[in-house]
Amino acid sequence: MTSTATAQTFLLPDLGEGLTEAEVVHWLVAEGDVVTVDQPVVEVETAKSVVEVPSPYAGRVGTLHAAEGELVEVGRPLITIAAERVGAVEPQVKLEGEGSSDGRKAAAAYREEEQAGSGNVLIGYGTSAGAAAGRRRRPRGAGPTAPAAAVPEKRPVKVISPIVRRLAREAGLDLRTIRPTGAGGVVTRSDVWAAVESARSAPAPASVSAVPSVSAAPVADVAVAVAPSTPGERRIPLTGFQRAASRVLSRSRSEIPEATVWVDVDATALWDLREAARTPTDPGPGLLAYLARFVVAGLKDYPVLNARLDVERDEIVVPDAINLGIAVQSELGLVAPAVLGAGSMTTAELDTALRDLTARARAGRATAEELSAGTFTLNNYGGFRVDGSAAIINHPQVAILGLGRIIDRPWVVDGQIVPRKIAQMSFVFDHRVCDGAVAAGFMRSVADAVENPASAIVRL
Repeated sequence: MTSTATAQTFLLPDLGEGLTEAEVVHWLVAEGDVVTVDQPVVEVETAKSVVEVPSPYAGRVGTLHAAEGELVEVGRPLITIAAERVGAVEPQVKLEGEGSSDGRKAAAAYREEEQAGSGNVLIGYGTSAGAAAGRRRRPRGAGPTAPAAAVPEKRPVKVISPIVRRLAREAGLDLRTIRPTGAGGVVTRSDVWAAVESARSAPAPASVSAVPSVSAAPVADVAVAVAPSTPGERRIPLTGFQRAASRVLSRSRSEIPEATVWVDVDATALWDLREAARTPTDPGPGLLAYLARFVVAGLKDYPVLNARLDVERDEIVVPDAINLGIAVQSELGLVAPAVLGAGSMTTAELDTALRDLTARARAGRATAEELSAGTFTLNNYGGFRVDGSAAIINHPQVAILGLGRIIDRPWVVDGQIVPRKIAQMSFVFDHRVCDGAVAAGFMRSVADAVENPASAIVRL
């Protein structure tokens, strides 16, 4: 058997979010492994999510150019792969120890756990579902048979973020021993930190325990992020997501001369309309779907707010499409994925799209396009049980609308004080793009639709 190899170096691509760097979270391959075209080779954390980066080359891995936890700039070497031409038997990739009985159990358990995770791939890069499902991964830092002995015989652990698995691995924690607090039994980053703190504060056992515990060395490594540097304080390094978000938010604050207007809105009629649309088998559109429809209508009347500012050419750029961004609290932090083409959707279609997008964003599965294509953002901070907020504009957008909680308040109607469903709306806009009259006009168009939804929907 003969073979020749030509080394090809894959540079970290622009992942479609305008980022300049990404953090290597977890390598899915090791030096010496054989990979195929479109096979995910590394998990990286960007400004908005953790994504798997697939390889554009096939061959044997020669060099991994960055360690886990290291930042890599876009356009810098990520991995070098030697493209092999084999004259006889094609090499087979196997997990360490997979040939033994214990190894096969460990490999099956590892694949099962990975399938319970995010499954988040780099959308638009060419990765197919079949290719992702069929890959094999090499456990990091594990011997041939050790994982099988350490893994209890239980169902797969639900883990959304690969960062959670990395933290648990570095701390020497078995994910199956950590009590999940996330929705649907998902183990979150906070759960891992709580388990680490619990292990650090727990007294040392007098004898060997059958329950998996945290080893001394890994705990010291993880404790670096939470251990107090001086008495009475502790230092927590920003994640790659937080660093990138910090740059975007700082740019928004430093570049955009923003102004805020707000209004108290009587949402009683909208509340009643939503309740009337419900049936025992169909809950009907939610309040957010109606609000989104009114926002879209307002943006059609005031398109300058559905825009971005080209400071290089002193031009306001107004796109044809309305891609409505929705603020969502995800495992990594706050993101604002967009409902693409929201301007042409009905209320029912917006409701379906919003529910789907929100669920995927919370699980870290929003696409790169959805995370970067927003032209205007709607923020329902009432879900956090607060009334108002002076939000930061999602640069390069020029405005953001927020809605607080809807609660019963005394309200004057026809000279009488009566209880009504009242909410506060706040609107933050770029004063370079429009003046207060335009902002107030848009704000009132949405508020009037909320207060008279039936007539507003007829006009839409």
